[in-house]
Amino acid sequence: MTGRETDVRRYWCEWAWLGGDAPVSGVLLEVAGGRFTSVSADADPAGDAEVLTGLTLPGLANAHSHAFHRALRGRTHAGGGSFWTWREVMYRVAERLDPDAYLRLARAAYAEMALAGVTCVGEFHYLHHAPGGARYADPNAMGHALVEAAAQAGVRLTLLDVCYLSGGLNEHGSHLPLTGPQLRFGDADVAGWAERVAAFAPEGGHVRVGAAAHSVRAVPAEDLPGVAAFADERRAPLHVHVSEQPAENAACLAAYDRTPTRVLADAGALTERTTLVHATHLTDGDVAAVRDFGATVCLCPTTERDLADGLPRTGDLVPAPLSLGTDQHAQSDLFAEARGVELHERLRTHRRGTLGSGALLRAATAHGHRSLGWAAEDGDADAGELRAGARADLVNVPLEGVRLAGADPARATDAVVFAATAADVRHVMADGRWTVRGGVHTRLSDTAHDLDTVIKELHS
Repeated sequence: MTGRETDVRRYWCEWAWLGGDAPVSGVLLEVAGGRFTSVSADADPAGDAEVLTGLTLPGLANAHSHAFHRALRGRTHAGGGSFWTWREVMYRVAERLDPDAYLRLARAAYAEMALAGVTCVGEFHYLHHAPGGARYADPNAMGHALVEAAAQAGVRLTLLDVCYLSGGLNEHGSHLPLTGPQLRFGDADVAGWAERVAAFAPEGGHVRVGAAAHSVRAVPAEDLPGVAAFADERRAPLHVHVSEQPAENAACLAAYDRTPTRVLADAGALTERTTLVHATHLTDGDVAAVRDFGATVCLCPTTERDLADGLPRTGDLVPAPLSLGTDQHAQSDLFAEARGVELHERLRTHRRGTLGSGALLRAATAHGHRSLGWAAEDGDADAGELRAGARADLVNVPLEGVRLAGADPARATDAVVFAATAADVRHVMADGRWTVRGGVHTRLSDTAHDLDTVIKELHS
């Protein structure tokens, strides 16, 4: 359809998910100015409405992304190893990137996400500086590359600028200096980090800037209050890697006699705007703190499985809000991440059904958007819901494909969460504009070729 952005466009959904446990039939969506102006259930198709068969969902939010890790897919499995050996391969890629290559890689990675139904990405951004740690002429050149990549791929971006000051904690609880590729990640101190981020003012309504502390390994406890205060002054989201590995917990206990979660709480860095990424190895006290402070936990099941991290205590965390991320992009598929959350919990507890498809979709949509700072003044998600006033994002999934054939349309949310893949996505709209039509990106015609070219250059 064509017309001015203020023209009303109508879409009649055969089935649509409006936030409950099951889809609703016959939902009429009206869109103008990039937002839903009306959402009507049990509606008859309007004469000028485009018919969307199958199931229509809100746009998906990928709440935890490291775009440059996309260059590692399929390249880290020889010889076994661990999270720590995987990290060495990641560092080698980090050494090769400059702003131009990062723009090309991130643009293709974000386009792949768009093809999978993602309309908003939370980029956990710590690849700031040139090799050796020298600042580019524009200290935020790499951040600007990510902002432009998202614009060209047609997704919104929350750039979570990461404070990264230490090379880790050793077994004695001492912080190590940044070395080698890590020098690209670090600013001199919290004040230097905050000054650089405060000067970063990217253009475009598709981007917001948030804050992150990489981890208690990379930001000493005495520096965490400064990061938390920076985020609090701006009412910005604050994201942190937490307790991904047992070794992290052991080193933190040796250094501070406290768990990473408690270190964050004592620093004022655990609030309702905080998102704890992974949170795999939490104590009972940690779980209680997450729930008491109202923090979000972002789970990345594919990465947590791929890196042999372990199984998080998902059921114990509920009702804390959950969001989802693809992290290192071993695959870009939020349906796989959503079902991974529930299936991991089944392995941990030997019980089925801790989280149903409605709860998992909320993690993939409204909760993810809120954790990235896309929230309305009243606290409702500004996106991730098929609701009048929300941003006009939608994902349409047909039910006649080989993976979903035979599904009961009245339980289509179950079918999509537990059986669909990113390949089943047919149409994607972000802010009222189509980014994917018929499974093809409307702006970037050959994402596979773009990925193949830039990744092979990085590994040459």
